[in-house]
Amino acid sequence: MNKKQKKVLVRILITAALLALLNLVQLPEIPAMILYLAAYLIIGYDILRKAGKGILNGRVFDENFLMAVATIGAVALAIISGSGDFNEAVLVMLFYQVGELFQSYAVGKSRRSISALMDIRPDYANIEVDGKLEQVDPDEVETGSVIVVQPGEKVPIDGVVISGSSTVNTSALTGESLPRDIAEGDEIISGCINLSGLIRVRTTKPFGESTVSKILELVESSGSRKSRSEQFISRFARVYTPIVCYSALALAILPPLVRIVFMGLGGDWTDWIYRALTFLIISCPCALVISIPLSFFAGLGGASSEGVLIKGSNYLEALAQTKTVVFDKTGTLTRGVFEVSGIHHCPIEDEKLLEYAALAECASSHPISKSLREAYGRELDRSRVSDIEEISGNGVVAKVDGRTIAVGNDRLMQRLGIEHTECRSVGTIVHVAIDGVYSGHIVISDVVKPSSAQAIAELKKQGVGKTVMLTGDAKVVAEKVAADLGVDEVHSQLLPGDKVSEVERLLGETTGKAKLAFVGDGINDAPVLSRADIGIAMGAMGSDAAIEAADVVLMDDDPLKISRAIKISRKCIRIVYENIVFALGVKFACLLLGALGIADMGAAIFADVGVMVIAVLNAMRALHCSK
Repeated sequence: MNKKQKKVLVRILITAALLALLNLVQLPEIPAMILYLAAYLIIGYDILRKAGKGILNGRVFDENFLMAVATIGAVALAIISGSGDFNEAVLVMLFYQVGELFQSYAVGKSRRSISALMDIRPDYANIEVDGKLEQVDPDEVETGSVIVVQPGEKVPIDGVVISGSSTVNTSALTGESLPRDIAEGDEIISGCINLSGLIRVRTTKPFGESTVSKILELVESSGSRKSRSEQFISRFARVYTPIVCYSALALAILPPLVRIVFMGLGGDWTDWIYRALTFLIISCPCALVISIPLSFFAGLGGASSEGVLIKGSNYLEALAQTKTVVFDKTGTLTRGVFEVSGIHHCPIEDEKLLEYAALAECASSHPISKSLREAYGRELDRSRVSDIEEISGNGVVAKVDGRTIAVGNDRLMQRLGIEHTECRSVGTIVHVAIDGVYSGHIVISDVVKPSSAQAIAELKKQGVGKTVMLTGDAKVVAEKVAADLGVDEVHSQLLPGDKVSEVERLLGETTGKAKLAFVGDGINDAPVLSRADIGIAMGAMGSDAAIEAADVVLMDDDPLKISRAIKISRKCIRIVYENIVFALGVKFACLLLGALGIADMGAAIFADVGVMVIAVLNAMRALHCSK
């Protein structure tokens, strides 16, 4: 509990003790009334203050106003009737504060689940100066600088390990409980905690563009994107509260007047005012106004603890309606780790062809380009390369040692009018032409992620009707991967624009409230991620553009987390609807009973505070939706 919650708990205990004393010990009327009023003010002064501020600021009809009017009315009735029974007024405030304490604790717990991510914010970065470590602000560290990360410290900026080895804790980022081993040459992302050895890291991004900054930005903005359910509840409360206030006023005035004017009976004002006050307490929409946003907030917290960052509750709601999931292949269903498995139809030495291809691709960040450079295995002299032209979805044309080198797929060869030899090997075929003459092709094989097949199977268990794979890769490769994974539909040899067109076609096929999700990782996936109903990006190795365009980010690049995210969202939405039906059902039943004089203040307290507590406890289940 925080300081504020402890203070409320003390007030609750003092008030409860006073009530117990007053009901056990018979005191004279005046001292008893003074102690009752003292108990009332101890437990309810903040509610009265908030109600007063609301009236002054033009926000009259809120839960504080309803509680203030109802309890002050109950106190006034006790004084006017001479009964001296102030128990109901104090009890209403007492139980309301108990409910508010439950709600505050629940919000705090779900907030802590999200705020655990905030602990990844680094306070400093270590720069080595004259053999001594100097702590500087991470914002001041330039790209390409060498930082030192000691055991127990957070990695402040994304980079590559240049010396040392260690194990790192990535649980705050990925939800993965097991530490990861890192060594020289490995990429490391900010927000991890270095557990064992001292490492030196060469930074690859400024702090503002690093993983930790992106995550914190996503987390901080997620609460501003409200779901339709939340928006409905907000609108409902604005309309509902004035209606019930005026209804309570009518209940207090009209029946007595009817009795006096038309029936010739006594007005029985006390009874009808009591009914109106009971009606007001029952009508307080706390359960809905508190539990619905809390359910979504808890759902976002539960997802974040699983390494799934959802940018807002509107996307949580959309995920629950997902019936079609479309995947990119490379880096999404496959690891994006390519290996050269063959060189065919090459009139020159294989090593020379690989050298030309690696040099031509030296400026590209595409995984295939990286694999060519790694397969070459030597340091590249970039001064040998000029006039690099990267043709999206085709390949690269560059001058190497004054010779024109074309490296790419079938479409590039066709574009350049170069006859090429087809390859029957399964893998990505990279054709190479030198000075306009076909010079063979390099076969590169990608590795499927271990969890991809299970991810597809789990999606189908979750009720996803169709899985689709879109790729720019060759047809034979795409179809083999799709068959191995159990993907329903596959489209290959697509340009980035073609992927958008395919997604638009699939969107046209969705009916009703069904949503389409696209999962990708590359910069060329950004337009498709934006076009889909829900864009899901790989966060660990995915490009910044993809993460920026996506609505959901998987922090450990595991496609299995997609089904987990859908499971979380569906359970969260189910909890929301449970709370709506339960709260409104009990409310309307008790309102009717209160108007008829059957329900007393005790029933009113249950209809307000009891329902709120039950709804809040139910909402807390969203923190553990994946279990």
